[in-house]
Amino acid sequence: MTDRKAQLAGNLAKVEERITAACVAAGRKREEVTLIVVTKTYPADDVRILSELGVRHVAENRDQDAAPKAAACSDLALSWHFVGQLQTNKVRSVVGYADVVQSVDRARLVTALSKEAVRQERELGCLIQVALDAEETGRGERGGVGTGGIEELAGLVAGAPGLRLDGLMTVAPLSGEYAGREQAAFERLMDLSTDLRSAHPAANMVSAGMSADLEQAVAAGATHVRVGTAVLGVRPRLG
Repeated sequence: MTDRKAQLAGNLAKVEERITAACVAAGRKREEVTLIVVTKTYPADDVRILSELGVRHVAENRDQDAAPKAAACSDLALSWHFVGQLQTNKVRSVVGYADVVQSVDRARLVTALSKEAVRQERELGCLIQVALDAEETGRGERGGVGTGGIEELAGLVAGAPGLRLDGLMTVAPLSGEYAGREQAAFERLMDLSTDLRSAHPAANMVSAGMSADLEQAVAAGATHVRVGTAVLGVRPRLG
């Protein structure tokens, strides 16, 4: 085993222990929570090692990094999640490799994703990104739609050819009433998920929690956690 593989295996084991312990504390089954490893800024070689170690879900937030990496790893049995703010001029590329876009936050993006998914004959999973730092009908500092915009946007996704409404995603906000209150933020997301599922029962995915707050996300009921640093190490500074 190479040094890097041993390092990643050790880190994965620690994260697995944390998720398992969080599930036990919350009275949940371990299989209720899916780990997504955020591989942004790390090379395709690391993705390949993670696949060898049993990781099945990886996430990226910049198309210029993700597209060549996904192409280099196209032989692997991986689900690719796009989690960054997505500009419409990147949609064609992203639809080419992403299985799920977790950052859907405006009608124009829904239209572009639908058109491209149909053109490429793909079904694309979509999560509505919820901004808990925004006004009810506003947008968040790091993307996302205010809580008052979820219903309309979900309806657009659900009715769009080539798209599948999978659920909701959020990032713990740095400002507003939920700043520093990660578990309260994630519990709010779960309440919003309950509301969403009353109209769209299959949209049961709740993506929340990262390296620093995955326990709070699991306690609140998240179905997916997005972990990068705790698995791959501190990220190199982007130039």
